[in-house]
Amino acid sequence: MVKKKVKKTIKRWKRYHKISDVSKITRRYFVMNAFDGALTMLGVIIGAAVGGILEPRIIITAAVAGSIAMGASGMSGAYMTEKAERTKKLKKLQEAMLTDLKDGLHDKSHRFASVFAALVDGLSPAIAAMLVVSPFFLSNFNIIEDEIAFYSSVTITLILLSSLGIYLAKISEESMLRYGIQMLLVGLFTAFICVGTSILLGGSVPV
Repeated sequence: MVKKKVKKTIKRWKRYHKISDVSKITRRYFVMNAFDGALTMLGVIIGAAVGGILEPRIIITAAVAGSIAMGASGMSGAYMTEKAERTKKLKKLQEAMLTDLKDGLHDKSHRFASVFAALVDGLSPAIAAMLVVSPFFLSNFNIIEDEIAFYSSVTITLILLSSLGIYLAKISEESMLRYGIQMLLVGLFTAFICVGTSILLGGSVPV
């Protein structure tokens, strides 16, 4: 009984997903916000290291708080934006069809799209940020050294950015190598700027 209900719900969601054509928007949200989440956390980690505060608990606390803030901001902002856009589209469709579409298939599809886009927008930066900071959970339990956690986080960020580049290349049917390298260079440039700025503010290069 429960299995049937779940299958029916998933089938209905797939139908809403197709009608609302939300996949194009969510792809953009996913890449942009995962990119933001990864780079933001890279900046936090580099700033902490250069500032001489490579303390796992502090970094984890900052990461969790930042992830919650990014997630809540992205989710609420995307929901309100999508809801407004979808409401406008539905009104135009109602005017063209000369009928009330409230609580109909299109209305439900648009509402589904607003929630789905909000979830993608909110969760993608939070998940990316937590992936970047994940080595510090290990160092917090003395499984690895703090310095190893730092360099592991930088490496994870660069791998994540390259993966996003490859994903974009698949969408656009362009060179995966070129897109991957471009995203990697953005990550390296960001790291360089973060280190340089932190040093100018009185920090020192992490070893």
